[in-house]
Parts: sequence; C-alpha cells; structure tokens
Amino acid sequence: MLYERWRQIANGRKSEFALSDIASGRRWTFVELFAAGEARAVSGPVIFPHGQSPEFILEVLAAWRENLVVQPLEAGQTARPVPLPPPGCIHLKSTSATTGMAQHIAFTGAQLSADAENIVATMGLRPDWPNLGIISLAHSYGFSNLVLPLLLHGIPLVIAAAALPEGLRQAAQTQKAVTLPAVPALWRAWHDADAIPKNAMLGISAGAPLPLSLEQAVFDRAGFKIHNFYGASECGGIAYDTSNVPRPDAACVGTPLKGVTIGFENETSLVVRGAAVGETYWPEKSPLLGNGEFHASDLVEVTNGTIYLRGRAGDQINIAGRKVSPESIERELLAHPRVRECLIFGAPGPDDRRAEIVVAVVVSDAAEAELREFMLNRVPAWQVPREWRFVPSLPVNQRGKISRAEWRRGTVG
Repeated sequence: MLYERWRQIANGRKSEFALSDIASGRRWTFVELFAAGEARAVSGPVIFPHGQSPEFILEVLAAWRENLVVQPLEAGQTARPVPLPPPGCIHLKSTSATTGMAQHIAFTGAQLSADAENIVATMGLRPDWPNLGIISLAHSYGFSNLVLPLLLHGIPLVIAAAALPEGLRQAAQTQKAVTLPAVPALWRAWHDADAIPKNAMLGISAGAPLPLSLEQAVFDRAGFKIHNFYGASECGGIAYDTSNVPRPDAACVGTPLKGVTIGFENETSLVVRGAAVGETYWPEKSPLLGNGEFHASDLVEVTNGTIYLRGRAGDQINIAGRKVSPESIERELLAHPRVRECLIFGAPGPDDRRAEIVVAVVVSDAAEAELREFMLNRVPAWQVPREWRFVPSLPVNQRGKISRAEWRRGTVG
C-alpha cells in the first residue's frame, strides 16, 4: 500500500526536487530517489533505519518495497528483540519513555498514511516549502512530519548537517522558502542566536511544551508565529494551533487535527479516536490502545473546540492530600522574565503527612528568594516549590524531550 503510493508520487513528480543532504552535498529528484530505493538491497523480516541521513529514507523505501517491518532507531540506540507484530502491521514505534519504560506500538500502513494525511491537510504543508530535517527522523514527530510527507505527499526534505544555528542557516539558504519543524529547546537556541531563517514560512514546535515567553519573543522580533503541535506516539498528531498570533494561554495546544476526534474518560482524561490511532502496544497489549481509540494519561479541558492541557494523571503531585499538576506550576514559573526553562516534579518529603514536596529545577539567573516570592503571588502557598535546584540547562534526550520520570528517579541532574 505505502510503496504503491510512493510510486505514484515519484511518477507524478519525476524531475522535481525531492531530497537533499547538506552534510554530503547529495541531491535527488523524485525519479532519482525512486531509482535509489529500488536499488537498495535489504533483508528482513525487520529493518532498522537509523541516523539522520538519506540512508534512513532509502531503508524505509526498501522495506516498504519488500513488505518488511520498519522499526526506526535513534542514533546509538540498540534494537530490542521484539516478536513480529500482528498480521497487517508494518511499523513499530517506540514511546518516548518520559513517564516510564519505553514500549513498542504496532501500526498498519493505513494508520501511518492517515496520520500523514491529517498533518499535511491541517498544517498546510506545501511542496514549494520543503521541510528542513533537523529533528530526529526516527522519532514519531520526525517520521510523521518529515518522512511520511516526503514519501506519501511529495513534500521535499532538506536534511540539515547540524541543529546548531549555523547548520540551520546553511540548510535554509538552499531553498527559497522552508517549513521548519523543531522542538522548544531548538527554537530557544535559534532565537537567542537570531538564526531563525527569514525564508521560514511555517514554524512548528512539538515534543515538549512551548513556553509562551519564547513564542511571544519570536513573534515580537520578526512577526514569526511558532505553531504549537501536540501529539502522541500511539496516535500521531492530535491537535495544532492554527492561529496567526501567540497563544494567550500556555496550556492551549490548539484544535483537533482534521481526521481526529476526541472524547473523555472520567470527565478529564483524554481519549483520541481516528484512523491514525495505532493498532496495539506490542508485544504487551493494553486496553488503552486499539480499535481506533487511544486512552491517554493527559488531563484536558476543551473550550469552544480548543484543547487545554491540564497535566498527566501519573505526574500529579500529592501534597497533604491535595493534588496539583506539575505543568500548572511550570506555566506560572515560566512567566518570570528571568526564567528560561524549568521542570517541576514531586519528591518524597521529610514529613510523611505531606506525602510529597514540590521540587523545581530551574534555568535562571534570579535568586531563589526572588522566585519564591514571585510564585507566592501567583499560586497557593502549598504549591510553591520547597526545593530549588539551579542548573545551566535542562538536558533533553534525542527526541527533544525532558524526562520528568528520570529527574524524579534521580538519574539526571
């Protein structure tokens, strides 16, 4: 199914630009990329494309041609032995493991195709605005926003040599106009270096919450709107902010993508429905995923069709019987002009009656007393962090995510 769709795209676009790799200087038209995929030899039953290069694309094409299972790997990641997925499933994603152990998710070709269709139609991706490939091709975000639009919709891809500001400038200047999908940490670095390309026509941010202060600062400097994108490995894209001005509320993640409908479990827990929802967790199945539904741990509110994230059920901090989501505290702390990044989580407290204390990991040159006073004016006293850790930066994994679970376990920092 997927390879036949790719064959149609390649035949229809033939001599038009399809793919380039800044690091090697190589460039392919659609007909040349089709020929390269045809010539690629692979053996299965599972193919593990990896790295940030055209080889990743060719491995995917060859696997589709031979009806093999694709299991993308991040750079340096080792394949875990997994039984072949259920019949009809041709793709295995890994969850981001931000809240626990990573799991695999099995997808059919139709489900991958539906996710790409939803993204292209909602975001308005265009062949004359090639995607800049800076985020990981293996991650669900990169695969759905870069690889699938190229192969199933003919949206050209430019693979950048590096994510640093100079690498971004180098990649962008090869095109008249570009689409730039990234994560908040990259948007921050590019903004600080004044490196966001003038020919970037569409900016997308996903993988972690986009701070309002950063979104506003980028808009104030150049009138450039970064569009917040919200999704999950289990179901692909969920919501997208289509507005042309900065959001008024950091909890806002936009409206559901075309082809996506949402519901609720226990009034606040999000349920995602649509043709792009994955087939099953694999090899351990779960009632949370299947039959076109994904029951997420995210807590949400919907107002006039717009989705607002209110945290994750498993992340809630229990303080003397009262619960609060770390995201709600993070949003208030990020409103301080001298707080660049922050992460909130709960940790065991010295007093068993309190159950947990609020811990703040902060990137800021402000003093603890100043931040504490700031928060006392914005949240109830019991929500103000009791423990403060100041760090030069918040490390992210290769997916551009900050793992709250790892901080909570004390494995970072």
